[in-house]
Amino acid sequence: MRTRLIAAGAAALLAVAPLAGAQAQELSCTLDFSMSGWSIFYKTASGHGTVRCSNGQSMPVRIETRGGGLTLGRSRIDNGTGTFAGVKHINDVLGGYATAEAHAGLVRSAKAQVVTKGPVTLGLAGTGDGWDLGVAFGSFIISRR
Repeated sequence: MRTRLIAAGAAALLAVAPLAGAQAQELSCTLDFSMSGWSIFYKTASGHGTVRCSNGQSMPVRIETRGGGLTLGRSRIDNGTGTFAGVKHINDVLGGYATAEAHAGLVRSAKAQVVTKGPVTLGLAGTGDGWDLGVAFGSFIISRR
């Protein structure tokens, strides 16, 4: 009886082990977004977007940036895109990412930036309009909408 119980327990663990390994695999996730903001020493912007992952999950999100430095301007990004790395579950994309940037733009501009949060990185790209000049440090925050 005891041997059967141990064998049944071992079989149950072996059946669950592949599921745990499958959940630990990285997902391929992207972000589509739009945002606008301003800066006069303090830099702030906000917007919204959607995160989509290779497992079929999606999540509407709110995006905010905050920071400071020697910066001045006003800008808008339309049709921005992002690619995540290091994501194992869609909720891993939520939270604050560290940023550092040097920027200069007039009228139509393009921007690319990589932000990090622990093991998760996000590469951002977008085009828009406005004008800006300066160096800023701060955070890029993604939350549920």
